[in-house]
Amino acid sequence: MCGLSGEIRFDEGPPDLAAVERMTDRMAARGPDGRGLWSQGAVALGHRRLKIIDLSERGAQPMTDSQALMTCVFNGCIYNYRQLREELRRLGHRFVTTSDTEVVIKAYRQWGTDFVRHFVGMFAVALVEHETGRLVLARDRLGVKPLYLAELPGRLRFASSLPALLAGGGVDTSLDPVAVHQYMSWHATVAAPRTVLAGVRKLPPATVRVVEPDGTHRDQHYWEPSYTRRAEFAGWGPDDWRDAVLAALRTAVRRRTVADVPVGVLLSGGLDSSLIVALLSEAGQRDLATFSVGFESEAGEEGDEFAYSDQVSRHFDTEHHQLMVPSDRVSTALGGAIAAMSEPMVSHDAVAFHLLSELVSKEISVVQSGQGADEVFAGYHWYPTLANVRREREPRRYEEVYFDHSHAELAKILQPHMLPDHDTSAEFVRTQMAAPGAETALDAALRLDTHVMLVDDPVKRVDNMTMDWGLEARVPFLDHELVELAAACPPALKLAEGGKGVLKRAGRTVLPRAVVDRPKGYFPVPAVRHMAGPVLERVREALTAPEARARGLFRDDYVATLLAAPDDHRTKRGANALWQVALLETWLQTHGIS
Repeated sequence: MCGLSGEIRFDEGPPDLAAVERMTDRMAARGPDGRGLWSQGAVALGHRRLKIIDLSERGAQPMTDSQALMTCVFNGCIYNYRQLREELRRLGHRFVTTSDTEVVIKAYRQWGTDFVRHFVGMFAVALVEHETGRLVLARDRLGVKPLYLAELPGRLRFASSLPALLAGGGVDTSLDPVAVHQYMSWHATVAAPRTVLAGVRKLPPATVRVVEPDGTHRDQHYWEPSYTRRAEFAGWGPDDWRDAVLAALRTAVRRRTVADVPVGVLLSGGLDSSLIVALLSEAGQRDLATFSVGFESEAGEEGDEFAYSDQVSRHFDTEHHQLMVPSDRVSTALGGAIAAMSEPMVSHDAVAFHLLSELVSKEISVVQSGQGADEVFAGYHWYPTLANVRREREPRRYEEVYFDHSHAELAKILQPHMLPDHDTSAEFVRTQMAAPGAETALDAALRLDTHVMLVDDPVKRVDNMTMDWGLEARVPFLDHELVELAAACPPALKLAEGGKGVLKRAGRTVLPRAVVDRPKGYFPVPAVRHMAGPVLERVREALTAPEARARGLFRDDYVATLLAAPDDHRTKRGANALWQVALLETWLQTHGIS
């Protein structure tokens, strides 16, 4: 619901208030409804507000609790804040607002760094103890809300977006070769704590970091579900799992209606978003606003799924809004979408979400979205290939089905100075796969995808594109209790029916069968996927710009080959290879990184 920023000094100097103001102002789109600054001692905090809960000025941030001697800035929503407020009131705490921000402060006062274990929601928090000067940073379990960090001489800065940190100045913007290797290997994903910039890092999901006044810090990783079969579910059959998944999703959707403003749905017409609409309708929500986007066809590829979203809208009698985007609009919209990216995101649906968010924000300020279901419930086509893999073979098989490029291929794509001396991306996967707590190869792959790949691709994409229009997106499939349940579910039930079998069984109890049994769809933007004329021109300009030549990121012969046949080269994951390299270079130029 907001954007936060701040700085803590470790050298006894005052914080740079002008830098914090610049960071705060760079996030105006994330919080168009209010702006606040606070400073004391070695710490300064900034905040941009999107009014969702407690619309009065009492809910403004930074919020100071004079009794607890703490000040907090907070981005996100604590869905169980009302229940926590009552619990804390019984424990003797007094409240002066109806905001979830005040609940965050009181919860820290009551439970210390364990406060996050009591939260159900999405959040990034920065909290300052006045007496000690200690800074506490925290991020939600699935990393739905971002928190970027930059260590500068004698200080630490933090913000909800990477461009905000750049606006503060002084950030090391040299490229991190390991992160670039991940970007090229994993469809633009860069795993926390890295970003493509050497001077910017991310607080990992499910982490509380306590930063002391002398600059030392300690991290607490507070949540990690087990991807094993649990004794409490022994004897459960397919119907039991279907009912349990439906009940957990019903709870997750209901939780995400908590707001003092209306909540709509981004409706693609696929199983995941349709389930959200069905459960909201089942709960009695009337006049539900739903929104869909589509694009003109290119190279024979259809760019909309309106037939399906229209069917769901009619069935549940929603107030439906459609946006059809002509191809020539895509090229002009690319600049805004790329500027909104905290990190480069190669998936072409980023521009779709950005355009859709512009439409939605004119009608409403909170929506639910179906991201995460494919990773949590094994919906992608490559998961069955991991079902019977021996444990010693699983990292190699994951690389074969998931990686865009092998290390050997990257040696022919990246300039030598940008290529790590070994396959760092494969090494990361091997380490993740070998960690305890996953029973089968598929369990290990789903854990990696849910807690790493999902966080820094689709989840980040939705946050960045929606928040750039002051729109808050909530993702019920990433409710942590639903994720815990899905992690324990037998892989065969998730793989059934071509993927998401247990979710499809749940869907048939509340949706028309035609919606559940339709072919799996994606979110195509044909003009980007096939490098339509105006898009290709933008790409060519970026890759031949003086900045690109000076940077020397990609081999000249590789770029020339791609430009000679823009629609002929695909990565192993099916992405347009020219778009992959051009997007990284365009992102760097857009954000003034030379």
